[in-house]
Amino acid sequence: MDELLLSARGLTKRFGGLAAVNGVSVTLHRGRIHAVIGPNGAGKSTLTNLLSGDLPPTAGSVTLGSTDVTGWTPERISRQGLGRSYQKTNIFMPLTVHENVRLAAQSREPQQPWNPLRWLSDTRADAIKNRAIGTRLESAIELSGLINRRMTIAGTLSHGEQRQLEIAMTLATEPAVLLLDEPLAGMGVAEAQRMVELLHRIKPAHAIMLVEHDMDAVFALADQLTVMVNGEVIAHGAPADVRSNAAVQAAYLGEDH
Repeated sequence: MDELLLSARGLTKRFGGLAAVNGVSVTLHRGRIHAVIGPNGAGKSTLTNLLSGDLPPTAGSVTLGSTDVTGWTPERISRQGLGRSYQKTNIFMPLTVHENVRLAAQSREPQQPWNPLRWLSDTRADAIKNRAIGTRLESAIELSGLINRRMTIAGTLSHGEQRQLEIAMTLATEPAVLLLDEPLAGMGVAEAQRMVELLHRIKPAHAIMLVEHDMDAVFALADQLTVMVNGEVIAHGAPADVRSNAAVQAAYLGEDH
């Protein structure tokens, strides 16, 4: 439960004279959800991009497991065990749920160079590989709650189901760490509840960082909270402590919370 899977220290990202993220540190542990909240422009998505390798840091470091991955490409970090979702749903709309998740599962297999005599090779390795892909595929579809929608074209799914599919695709790559950028955005009450239930299901096996504006979901899910304003952390700790923090209330939550 307390296994440290990701540690970021003093992360800074400057765009010219603007520090979008300034000296931010965060740790993610297996079996815990660490929520990062703050107003628009606080630097939450930039922080996510720094952790995933989509942006290189100006300063600071990122350690995934026991490996320093600072400055690595997103693809290399992903293969090291990190998965992420984006604010905008990122799926293959013309394909079925099954096909989308299978593509993600296949991405973890080493690519073989083209060989004109491939058909002569031992097929046992292919069978083992296909079983591994199938295991990842079925596990991801089941966890995501999309078993009954597996043959549905992704573009015809509801918005909430498309977000579930995106997480299923991420799970199919077998990440240890998940970075989820506003997974509940644009959802109605029923869809949001299904997403909360999904996150509870996947929580025990993963370290999760959740960037989210839905405060009801955040306080229902988070074990730790970090609050950012203008690229800096103004509060960090247990949800109850952060919720009662006067600086947080003034900057973000408001008196109603």
